[in-house]
Amino acid sequence: MIHNVNRASIRDLRTQFPKIRRIVEQEGQLVVTERGRPIMLLQPYREVVAHPRPRVDYYARLRSRMPKPLTAVSRRALDEADRDER
Repeated sequence: MIHNVNRASIRDLRTQFPKIRRIVEQEGQLVVTERGRPIMLLQPYREVVAHPRPRVDYYARLRSRMPKPLTAVSRRALDEADRDER
């Protein structure tokens, strides 16, 4: 038998769980006792919502790390330097 609104014994949990569940939903928590001594706190589960990680634009990151294309002037200079004594 539930003696106090926010307390219940282990036997009450076994025999009157639907009633205890309603109390937990209404009150928010319930102290479970064994032989008159409190042993645990029963409360509804609240899921922890993790903050979503920001999306990473992998393509943009790859493009930023790619070497920049050569200009026409620098290509010509490279070709001329490569020819040497041929």
